[in-house]
Amino acid sequence: MQRREDASAGSPAPGEGRYSNGGYEAGMTVFSYIIGGILVWSLIGWGLDNLLDTRWLVLAGAFLGAAGGFYLSHMHNLTRDHTPNPHSGSRTTPGAEDGPE
Repeated sequence: MQRREDASAGSPAPGEGRYSNGGYEAGMTVFSYIIGGILVWSLIGWGLDNLLDTRWLVLAGAFLGAAGGFYLSHMHNLTRDHTPNPHSGSRTTPGAEDGPE
């Protein structure tokens, strides 16, 4: 049977997608979510501290930003291991078929 060429010809093969470089990009994404969350929410807390004449909202904002960054990275499935375990027989792509089509 002959394979037909379609618009997805440039897409990576299963297992060569988003995390094929050992997770470096995923790690950098998690790092940027957490640091970005800390910076943004600390700035919001600092502004509210100045507005309300308090001292603790900048710290609460930093904790909220870190938690929010981790939550985002968890919801984007960046915090789990994407490498297959050869001893358990797991694969990188769930539902991928073995062998050529």
